[in-house]
Amino acid sequence: MIELFYFIILALLFSLAIDVTFGELPTKIHPVVIIGSIISFFKNIFIKIKNRLSGFLLVIATTIVVSILLYVLYVIFLFNDVLFFILFIILLSSTFSVNMLLKTAIDVKNDLDESLDKARKSVSYLVSRSTDELTESFIVSAVIESLTENITDSYVAPIFYYAIFGFVILLNPINNQLYYLLLIPMLYRMFNTLDAMVGYKTDELKDIGFFAAKIDDFLNYVPSRIAGIYVVISAYLLKLDGKNSYRIMRRDARKCPSPNSGYTMATTAGALNIQLIKKDTYILGDASKEINKDDITKAVNLSKITIILFTLTILVLLTLIHVIL
Repeated sequence: MIELFYFIILALLFSLAIDVTFGELPTKIHPVVIIGSIISFFKNIFIKIKNRLSGFLLVIATTIVVSILLYVLYVIFLFNDVLFFILFIILLSSTFSVNMLLKTAIDVKNDLDESLDKARKSVSYLVSRSTDELTESFIVSAVIESLTENITDSYVAPIFYYAIFGFVILLNPINNQLYYLLLIPMLYRMFNTLDAMVGYKTDELKDIGFFAAKIDDFLNYVPSRIAGIYVVISAYLLKLDGKNSYRIMRRDARKCPSPNSGYTMATTAGALNIQLIKKDTYILGDASKEINKDDITKAVNLSKITIILFTLTILVLLTLIHVIL
């Protein structure tokens, strides 16, 4: 097995390359889809308990099963270093989704170039609001909101936790450390999926989804704010309005119902000098200029630079730890 430092670095780079090049794994073998099936199985059992204990049991049961399944794979593939590394990077790549994040926004932009109705249908898969009568400006806003909100949970957060544990095992090696190195971002993705599936404040899900939603908010608290700062820095690098990006983050980031989602949305609104509006929910930014479909391209470029800068920071910090040791 290669030295731990190089394993951590190369696994991150190769997994990112796999995601950017090929996108999502096939649905039948995608770990997140499998996790979703596990969640559904336990949800149908525990939802019969009409209080928040149901959500606690759902979280515990799902965590145990996912951890065991991952450990079984870990043990099976340990016999061969090359196969183990391939499995590791494929599974790590499934914990984030850069390709789909960026491609989805670009696809809606292309649909908007063709027709408003086609774009309305495309954007309906991204947001929970009704899209049947959305004007072009509201479609553009919805796309940018979806894109930038998901910078955190589609990349920054899982890699943040991967890196944190990478720092830990570089400083203090432990038994089965590569298993835990993969388990940490995988559990983040599991909690994120739990929140997406049951973390809604409906009569049916308000109890069983309570713990999942709170854990997801907790796990995204630091990464969302880091992501917001990186959007500001990226705005400066792209010669957008970095100063306004930071100002709007300070002013508007907490206007969203979620304690975390506003940090990347508000900074993007400020960088592009536009308003992102979800009717009856929030208005982020100032309408210094009229929002248009070209702003989708700018938001995609801003997201790309944010992801690249964050990745470079992780690589540099890991390298510094290695050199110091």
